[in-house]
Amino acid sequence: MALIVQKYGGTSVGTTERIKNVARRVAKWKAQGHDVVVVVSAMSGETNRLIALAKDIQDYPDPRELDVIVSTGEQVTIGLLAMALKEIGVPAKSYCGWQVKVVTDQAHTKARIQSIDEAVMRGDLKDGRVVIVAGFQGVDEEGNITTLGRGGSDTSAVALAAALKADECQIYTDVDGVYTTDPRVVPEARRLKTVTFEEMIEMASLGSKVLQIRSVEFAGKYKVRLRVLSSFEDEGEGTLITFEEDESMEKAVVAGIAFDRNEARINVKGVPDKPGIAYQILGPIADANIEVDMIIQNVGENGTTDFSFTVPRGEFQRTLTILREVQTHIGAAKIDADDKVAKISIVGVGMRSHCGIASTMFRTLAEEGINIQMISTSEIKVSVLVDEKYLELAVRVLHKVFGLDQAA
Repeated sequence: MALIVQKYGGTSVGTTERIKNVARRVAKWKAQGHDVVVVVSAMSGETNRLIALAKDIQDYPDPRELDVIVSTGEQVTIGLLAMALKEIGVPAKSYCGWQVKVVTDQAHTKARIQSIDEAVMRGDLKDGRVVIVAGFQGVDEEGNITTLGRGGSDTSAVALAAALKADECQIYTDVDGVYTTDPRVVPEARRLKTVTFEEMIEMASLGSKVLQIRSVEFAGKYKVRLRVLSSFEDEGEGTLITFEEDESMEKAVVAGIAFDRNEARINVKGVPDKPGIAYQILGPIADANIEVDMIIQNVGENGTTDFSFTVPRGEFQRTLTILREVQTHIGAAKIDADDKVAKISIVGVGMRSHCGIASTMFRTLAEEGINIQMISTSEIKVSVLVDEKYLELAVRVLHKVFGLDQAA
């Protein structure tokens, strides 16, 4: 008998029929003798509907009150799932995040979990009940409802698994695991049986939407055994997120290819080449809570240099507005910008011990006539920025050249 934490996302509980399907799946695990804790998201589209209601009242909704509103989506789902389980004879009890209780900091709409009181859940499990907990939400020390940000139900599930010292945390979604790349772009993409936490963190941060990055970081920190499975298929082992040291066999050099269309490139030209200039450019952008990704500063010549970076496409115009004021202040010659770019990344822990991976990537893109605008590297990844129109071609040729279409 094992203690299993299962998480079901919005599409998995998108209708009452799908909620009944989740109940049947949970019942099977319970019938095998396992203790089961279930974390659920709001029904598909519900959070967007609630945010839209809030924006009908306030253009920029008050963060505390927005958390009060959007947290109701999960409350509906937990009640429905508990009813569905009881209907088929499985004892169950539902809890909101503040009832469990999941204590967070006070950062409304993007709170971080600080502690979990698992006593109530353990009592229910001991009495033979399935415990159902609302994902994505918690409560601060003053009793205010908080939410963890988009995709936060993944983090809720991993945090509960860590608190309960669960044997496995299973993330059920609309795909049956982690793939070498998006199968919608490359039909030959393969499901990976295992992927390391390091690789999964890189892939999540670089555009893979299978898992929220915070949930993977949490699982790695607390050594939570994490598995991605499909909520629409009864069979299959999904993808197990593992610790590299647990692997006896040598890892593939490249595990997968991630990509992100949500990129915009900005190049500040003719910047005075002097200490502190990077801060003068990026400081005001950070103050506006705009996330900067790839950064390149060229070697200075004739007292000036060029400074390039990328931001999320949705922050493109706001960033340009900020930079026009900065441009006057620092005396930059020109701002060149493009919001029709995409980032492509190859990821793999095997890259640590193999040379020539980056050059293979660059040669392959060059042979297809694809120009690289920016490059960023880490120990286990290489990312390039290219014109968005070449994205799918680039992903397909790189997937093939690194042999990701071949069975492991």
